[in-house]
Amino acid sequence: MSLKSFLEENQDVKKKFKQEFLIPKFNIRKKLLAPPLTKNYSLVGTAFDYLLRFYIKYLNPNVIMITEKLAAEITLELIKDDKNLYEKASKIISDARKNYSIFLQNGKINNNLIKSALLLAQLELIYRAGPSYLENIRNKIGIIDSKDIKDLKKLISIVNPRIFRAKYLCILNPLFKNIPLLIGKADADLVIDDMIIEIKTTKEFKLKRKHFNQLIGYYVLYKLGGIYKMPSKYKINKLGIYFSRYGYLHVIHIKDIFDKNKLQNFLKWFKKRSSFSINF
Repeated sequence: MSLKSFLEENQDVKKKFKQEFLIPKFNIRKKLLAPPLTKNYSLVGTAFDYLLRFYIKYLNPNVIMITEKLAAEITLELIKDDKNLYEKASKIISDARKNYSIFLQNGKINNNLIKSALLLAQLELIYRAGPSYLENIRNKIGIIDSKDIKDLKKLISIVNPRIFRAKYLCILNPLFKNIPLLIGKADADLVIDDMIIEIKTTKEFKLKRKHFNQLIGYYVLYKLGGIYKMPSKYKINKLGIYFSRYGYLHVIHIKDIFDKNKLQNFLKWFKKRSSFSINF
């Protein structure tokens, strides 16, 4: 199970979060700057995650990366018995690393880099969605819709570099320490200075309860176990959602969510409910 599943599939957990945390008002209006051009929503969203991470690495040469391994590389282990597909996937990853390396040197986002992001997304979705997904797209791996390339170009073009250029700390795909037994897996998109940020590539411009709960869940895990490679002198004081199709980062301050007097009780409840593996 993942943090997302733990929060969404347990009714008592959903009820507890709703009781404890009111969703902050979201009366903001923004123009949809990059409307989707195809129905490949998951593919483009995952591809943009790759492309944005590449860009953040370029903006922050000293970024902390929990692992240099691309998420798409996990798929190689799953398809190792399929020689043709394995060779195709290996070439996709090899080309992606080459294009990524060139980008870090010149800072130019070209079609080769964008195509690599889309192809890596194809591979990543195989292990995330399972065998049935693979069978449905087996003959489509390596094939890219030109509209998806155009979509990603627009998405990356509206990114304000000031949002993602850190002053003192940047962690890509931060992992939390001592994950509870009933959660097993939880990794946010990034940490910039004192803020945990999630990337949402959706045309819906609203602060949904499930996304709000996800951010709270990350903060709770941070409070209970900490974040790998994050120096103890730094603290998380904010949570953020980047609405990539709007080029907008919505920031929520921790002090506006958590009552200090109630926080410890909530942490104890969460620890017990999720079978936390460390003493508290």
